[in-house]
Amino acid sequence: MTLFVSKVANYKYNHVIFSSICRSRPLKGNSCPPKYYFCIEMSKRVVIGLSGGVDSSVAAHLLLQQGYEVVGIFMRNWHDESVTINNECPWIDDSNDAILAAEHLGIPFQVLDLSAEYKKRIVDYMFSEYESGRTPNPDVLCNREIKFDIFLTAALNLKADYVATGHYCQRQETSDAQGNPVFRLIAGADTNKDQSYFLCQLSQAQLAKALFPIGHLTKPQVRAIADEIGLPNAAKKDSQGLCFIGKVKLPTFLQQQLEPKKGKVIELPASTELFPLPDTSMPRTEENLLEWSKPYVMSPSLGKVVGEHTGAHFYTIGQRRGLGVGGKAEPLFIVGTDVHLNVVYTGQGEHHPALYRNVIRIAPHEVHWVRTDLALKMGESKVFDVRIRYRQALTKAQLFAFESGHYLVFDEAQRGVAAGQFAAWYDGEELIGSGVIQ
Repeated sequence: MTLFVSKVANYKYNHVIFSSICRSRPLKGNSCPPKYYFCIEMSKRVVIGLSGGVDSSVAAHLLLQQGYEVVGIFMRNWHDESVTINNECPWIDDSNDAILAAEHLGIPFQVLDLSAEYKKRIVDYMFSEYESGRTPNPDVLCNREIKFDIFLTAALNLKADYVATGHYCQRQETSDAQGNPVFRLIAGADTNKDQSYFLCQLSQAQLAKALFPIGHLTKPQVRAIADEIGLPNAAKKDSQGLCFIGKVKLPTFLQQQLEPKKGKVIELPASTELFPLPDTSMPRTEENLLEWSKPYVMSPSLGKVVGEHTGAHFYTIGQRRGLGVGGKAEPLFIVGTDVHLNVVYTGQGEHHPALYRNVIRIAPHEVHWVRTDLALKMGESKVFDVRIRYRQALTKAQLFAFESGHYLVFDEAQRGVAAGQFAAWYDGEELIGSGVIQ
């Protein structure tokens, strides 16, 4: 973990060199030159992850309005521009935007190089998951492993009381049945921007130190605040792509480590006999749930060859683009992959039965409870609102807890269920827990 200091006026502060971007009004009795002084207050200190975007910049402004002492840090997690799409949020542009926002707000700023940790915890994880035929969600892991672990530790070393981000979600403090403090992760007020799903792996210890200053606002309200206070990035477009990397050419990114390997594209018939949904009206015993949650069995003999691909590990269930196979009555969707045989299975139309599942399993070691006080005991079950991907509408499912894993039985079959993704379950607006889909 390397510290890069920006700007020219440096001050020693708690044994760390900060780049000082001074406040416009000194404290009473401050004898420093009016243009270069460090504003020290007895208020709580918050280190905020300044991404260069409007959300984190407005979040920093709101923290200042609430009387916090705010320090801005840009996390440099990636610097290989060979895999990023031109003009799509390269890190150096974001860093410059973060500096300008910090200058405008008058807060100290620094750049923290976390690229080594990011590669080890996120990028290597992505390669491993894709290589095994699973579809990872690096943004969820980035929050758990980088922003609220490595970054949080760095902030605490700077004597911070909290870390803050520009996520559209909310944190509330309550107490459990024994009167112990409990932190609730609540969906953002803007239903179109709610990002609570990306934080579904946070722990109570992490939430205890987290602040989400814009979670009660909508995106238009955030833009209006940015415009009102004259932030230089007020009109900047939202970033896309991987957490702190930007929009990448995924095949190029994966080919850094995973070798292209030509294989067959197989089209499977839309037969419900081959891909029947389990009858979940039967007794929901552990044995039945385990059987129902098994993926469909696919083999090349069930279909016909319709094309060639560059490596089964580059594709994911539900994917439509990237196959280069045309001339069909309906678009081809990927319904399955086999990285051992190097086969990609497809089916025509978004309603192909192989795309749908109504029971999924989460392995015991992959179950995570944000609200540990509400965790199900073995043999218990409860109905939750669930989503299996970001921006997906919540849908009802019954969660069962057994020794062999936790099982989600959906009222309506889910399309494009991909192993490696996260399922998150909510009670109303509160995110209760999550787990990796098997």
